[in-house]
Amino acid sequence: MKKKYEAIVIGVSAGGLAALTVILPKLSNRLNLPVLIVQHLSPGSDDFLATHFDKICSLGVKEAEDKEPIENNTIYFAPADYHLMVEQDKTVALSTAERVQYSRPAIDVLFETAAEAYLDKLICIILTGANCDGTRGIVRVRQLKGVVIAQSPESAEVDTMPLSAINQAGVDKVLDLKEIAPYINQLTVKET
Repeated sequence: MKKKYEAIVIGVSAGGLAALTVILPKLSNRLNLPVLIVQHLSPGSDDFLATHFDKICSLGVKEAEDKEPIENNTIYFAPADYHLMVEQDKTVALSTAERVQYSRPAIDVLFETAAEAYLDKLICIILTGANCDGTRGIVRVRQLKGVVIAQSPESAEVDTMPLSAINQAGVDKVLDLKEIAPYINQLTVKET
């Protein structure tokens, strides 16, 4: 019997477009979970990520909007210059609070708020990136018994973020980039 997960959060920085292109299109259209993503962006970035991935994914893809309910089978990207947070009632909150690890949106902010909302029903994925954003959030995910997956540093374009997560916070699984989507599908999709 598979554990019932309720959400997936992904944090990514340098090398993110390539990494997400390997993972997101391969997620099953029967995932039946929301996926919330923080990709480090410059403040003036447009909605390219949501538009691009909406064309190549079987799940719906959009930029997150403040106060919207989080829906299954939808991939949400944090908009540029806003922290993406999950409220206790499973709605989106966007914030222009101070940068965390020099970033807004910050991965730690998403991971920590999602951990508080979803507890042990959260899957957290840390991917390629050049700083340690995400590590503090992973500590909270692990405290609340969520599952943490790190991209193998060898398959990361920039290994700093996954290495920090593995060495400082600890993770449940380390997977090569191409193994992540199949693992998520196996972990979450019910057989018909």
